[in-house]
Formats: sequence, structure tokens, C-alpha cells
Amino acid sequence: MNIYVGNLSWQMTDEDLRNLFEQHGTVASAKIVKDKVSGRSKGFGFVEMEDDTEAQAAITNLYDSEVQGRKIIVNESQPKQQGGGGGGYKKRSFGGGGGGGGYKKGGYDRGGGGGGYNRDY
Repeated sequence: MNIYVGNLSWQMTDEDLRNLFEQHGTVASAKIVKDKVSGRSKGFGFVEMEDDTEAQAAITNLYDSEVQGRKIIVNESQPKQQGGGGGGYKKRSFGGGGGGGGYKKGGYDRGGGGGGYNRDY
């Protein structure tokens, strides 16, 4: 079972995470996610445990417990969403299309058809 662990201390290492979960069973892997540029922890990670019963016990016992001064969040990890999820924000389009017949003054297009506020949200 793959387990998500959130709200981790910035100082926590992969080894610390492994040791925390090994108290509840055999850990196949433990990895804290780090920023690609700075190398700093993003404050969450994943632990993989082969035995689902041990994994469930770890989730139950560690959820909302305090580790290195922070209350951690522990859940069974969900598969990554595929496709177009954008975090609930949809880019809106303002203006647009022109069309002939108008004139321009001061950089503002006063003419033409089309355009306007795109309300497809």
C-alpha cells in the first residue's frame, strides 16, 4: 500500500520517515518530495508498505500525531489524476476577435464585432 504523509517538518529526512513507519511494519520505501530547484522538502512524502494490514495500522496510529513539532497527516495515497485537472481554476479570456469596421484610438479597439467576455466556465 502506498501512503501519503503530509505536514512534515522541513528538517525531516527520508530515513526519519522510514524509521517512523518501521515501528508499525516492514517499509518497502520512504521518500520525502523535494523541490527540484532548491532541493528543499515540500513538506510531504510517500511511504510504501507491502502488508496492507501493517499499513492500515500505521495510518491509524500515526494520523494526527506530533512528529518533530508538527501534527502529520497520514492517508492511503490516491492515484494521480490523469488529464486536464487544473486545480479548479479555468483561464478566462477577455477581449478577443476584432472584425472590421471600427477604428482604433489610443490603443483601445472600439470597433468590430466579436470579442467580449468569455463566459464558458
